[in-house]
Amino acid sequence: MSELKPAPRRVQQVADGLGLAVRVVEMAQSTRTAEDAAAACGCAVGQIIKSLVFRGRQSGKPVLLLVSGANRVDQAGVAAVIGEALDRPDATFVREVTGFAIGGIPPFGHAQSLPTWLDEDLLKYETVWAAAGSPEAVFEVDPRRLAEVIGATVVNVKAAG
Repeated sequence: MSELKPAPRRVQQVADGLGLAVRVVEMAQSTRTAEDAAAACGCAVGQIIKSLVFRGRQSGKPVLLLVSGANRVDQAGVAAVIGEALDRPDATFVREVTGFAIGGIPPFGHAQSLPTWLDEDLLKYETVWAAAGSPEAVFEVDPRRLAEVIGATVVNVKAAG
């Protein structure tokens, strides 16, 4: 683990502390986008977790959506489920609440506690891949176990139709 850069090392340490048996790896190529990550990991785009931070329109509080790389978020639909309209914040807000830059946000280990929602489509797979603190670092995980360990609520994130 000492060969990992600081942010991915921190993600590995948090995973270990959560009892999540994963191994953070740093890829030679970027995994910043879902398509890049799928190519690097040798999996379907749907198996990539996009960690998307939103801000509640009324509360200003951050919300984390863990979304299948194959899906686009229906913000109005998700807002109806969680009870507040959502806005996309700027990169500064995202870094402040997660401690990570966009493109490397893991599903846990954030600077502050984030209510987390997991795309039900991720549960179609035995394993999925998530960012691990940098645009090159990832880990493979059972999505059910991930949701259980981090206390994520499963939700349909896609627009109907």
